[in-house]
Amino acid sequence: MAESFTYTVRDKAGREVTGSLEAESAEVLAAKLRQMGYFVVSVEQVRKSIAKKEIHIFGVKVKSDDLTIFTRQFATMINAGLPLIKCLSILAQQTESSALADIIMDCQKEVEAGRSLSEALAKHPEAFTDLYVSMVRAGELGGMLDDVLLRVANQLERDAEIKRKIKSAMTYPVAVLGISVLLLTIMIIFVVPKFSSMFENLGAKLPGFTQMLVNVSHFVGGYGGLIILAFIIGFVIVYRRFKATERGKLTLDRIKLHLPVVGNLFHKTAMSKFSRTLGTLISSGVPILGALEITGETTGNMVITKALEEVRSGVKEGETIAAPLAQAEVFPPMVTQMIAIGEETGALDVMLSKVSDFYDSEVNTAVDGLTSMLEPVLIVFLGGTVGTVVVALYMPIFSIVTKIK
Repeated sequence: MAESFTYTVRDKAGREVTGSLEAESAEVLAAKLRQMGYFVVSVEQVRKSIAKKEIHIFGVKVKSDDLTIFTRQFATMINAGLPLIKCLSILAQQTESSALADIIMDCQKEVEAGRSLSEALAKHPEAFTDLYVSMVRAGELGGMLDDVLLRVANQLERDAEIKRKIKSAMTYPVAVLGISVLLLTIMIIFVVPKFSSMFENLGAKLPGFTQMLVNVSHFVGGYGGLIILAFIIGFVIVYRRFKATERGKLTLDRIKLHLPVVGNLFHKTAMSKFSRTLGTLISSGVPILGALEITGETTGNMVITKALEEVRSGVKEGETIAAPLAQAEVFPPMVTQMIAIGEETGALDVMLSKVSDFYDSEVNTAVDGLTSMLEPVLIVFLGGTVGTVVVALYMPIFSIVTKIK
């Protein structure tokens, strides 16, 4: 019965060749390779556990950190001269993500069957984006797969770093707002009714502001609470459906860029990702039209995606990249001018890298400024919200005490 083997050999010119074949035994395959004029370096049997393991969790999203570690280790192994199949086998065993391990093993089987690495990776969009696959394909064609994988790892790390910064900047205000809403809800539903019944027993006439608060408490504590909950659920459903449409996403992304305070941060983040992605693709050897298409799909903002579609149309007709970019309002003059200089000097990838570094720095500054500005505002908001309710509840008490005196 024939078994599957991977082999590494050297041809007469001393070049290393890897592949896989079936044979009755390793000795039979080695003899066959020698008859073909190769110097046999190694012959290894494909493990049945890898060849037959059922891939049962495809579709599970792979974490960005796991993918970054895999990519960087992959680049190191390729650079060290390890055969591609051997690299995949080792990486499948040492990754901490079971989802990624199964995907790597399936890619290994695809490569053993004669497919290229980029073709194998393209079968798993839940782990490898179009950007990732296109760069690997360019690295295979250019014979610089290790260098391209390092660039992909750097890209993933920088994207993850920006996401972490924005997430950390948004966590504090969201937490404070959540606490404010929770405290306000508890006071209106549980505290205000107790004070209301006490005031009724005392026969005190409530001030207008306190009466309004009591009315709100009765409304929320009764059917009004269900109405508010139904409205919130309905709003979320409508929002998600609207966001899922192309028109909806374009509208929301345009609004996002023009929001007060945070809109500038979103804009700078989008410019950073655009310039870094396009520069990385071009430096990796991806054709300019393909690079523009992939960049448009990975910016995460439909306004920029639509603008890059116009740029691609212009480039197809012989225009430069900078000319149609200048017509799109979303791209600042500094970006278009740097790209124009890059095109004129033949160093477009270098200029895009400089633009990316500039906006990375701007994002860091914007995040720090946003955090320092929001902290006192949110503290005042939280204190003001709770304090307003407390004052409204104690106003009748002050009135009663004054009458007694």
